[in-house]
Amino acid sequence: MIKIPDAILTASGTALLLLSFHASAASLALPSDATVLVQVVDNVEASANDSRLDDLLLRSAGGHANTSHTLPEYCVVVANARPGGERLQISTQSLTCIETDGSDSDIYSGEISAAAYELDDSYGLAVCESGRCELAPGHSFMLKLASPLEISEQDNPSARINEQRRQANGEGVANPIPADRPDPDQEQ
Repeated sequence: MIKIPDAILTASGTALLLLSFHASAASLALPSDATVLVQVVDNVEASANDSRLDDLLLRSAGGHANTSHTLPEYCVVVANARPGGERLQISTQSLTCIETDGSDSDIYSGEISAAAYELDDSYGLAVCESGRCELAPGHSFMLKLASPLEISEQDNPSARINEQRRQANGEGVANPIPADRPDPDQEQ
């Protein structure tokens, strides 16, 4: 991917550019105040009596005109939620993303500090009524980063194994090309 200068991120008027995470020098980065579109993986239910819900799973939901960036397609964000009046307040803890390029894949895992906003840029999610909050996977919302995000690429042992398997000259350790020898189970 190509590194996008910060000057391009500031579009005139209300038009926002939809940009993706960018990989540069084995890291994945997003600027402060970047917004990305996500959804919960499973239904979330909470009541006013719940002080906090831990370990919610969020996934990338592509892009939207109100968001500035997109997460990789294969990305999971771990978050916490807390009912607050008529809104469900969600804050993030960590994320793990897999960026694919053909048969190659890069893994990025680290901490993320972001909060949930509705697509109209209002803080928290308007999913609570009469002391009960319900959030379904089809409800898309934004995460707005509180600080810049830069995550280094993680070691990917399966990528090394796959590279060995792709070697066509027979030197691949995981899947060598057999030598021309008679089958020992066949009688000659």
